Amino acid sequence: MTRIVAGFAGSLPLAVPKTGTRPTSDRVREAIFSALDARDIVRGARVLDLYAGSGALGLEAASRGARIVTLVENSFGAAQLCRKNTDAVLRAAPKKDTPKIKVTSQAVQSFLAATGEGFDLVFLDPPYDLPEIELGHNLAALAPLLDEDALVVVERSSRSPEPTWGPGLESDRRKDYGDTTVWYAVPVSAQDLPPA
Repeated sequence: MTRIVAGFAGSLPLAVPKTGTRPTSDRVREAIFSALDARDIVRGARVLDLYAGSGALGLEAASRGARIVTLVENSFGAAQLCRKNTDAVLRAAPKKDTPKIKVTSQAVQSFLAATGEGFDLVFLDPPYDLPEIELGHNLAALAPLLDEDALVVVERSSRSPEPTWGPGLESDRRKDYGDTTVWYAVPVSAQDLPPA
């Protein structure tokens, strides 16, 4: 069973799609958020959860104090479950400090091309079979939308190569959890980029 690990919605069970997604295990999610807590990046953050699936990563951030959370999921059925899970999390939220949570049902690349919003924390947990080149396109489109102190968290199979970060992002660290590898990346400021 997938559930919110901590925060105001701690222990709340989440509905997950029966097929087509691979939810982040509670153990990996707990480890990711432990690392994020050490950086003090979640509270008050503008969070983007790409390839959201059930919305577990973004909703975990909301439960732990993120201010705005956007869940992007292309599958109509999974997006419907994101909305159901969002409603459950919002019902558990304190009335005077309720996060704003949006669910959008569209392809990640289309969302990134159209949004004008900025983000402090981004999760990318694409299907393991997503081609590396497509992930690279996602990261390239994402980089201009990041706050200078933002953090990007990418979850991949431990058999996948390091993502192609492209200009505007650089690897910060990696952590392995069995078959899962979590990559952390940070924005590169314009003055740190090599000349064109």
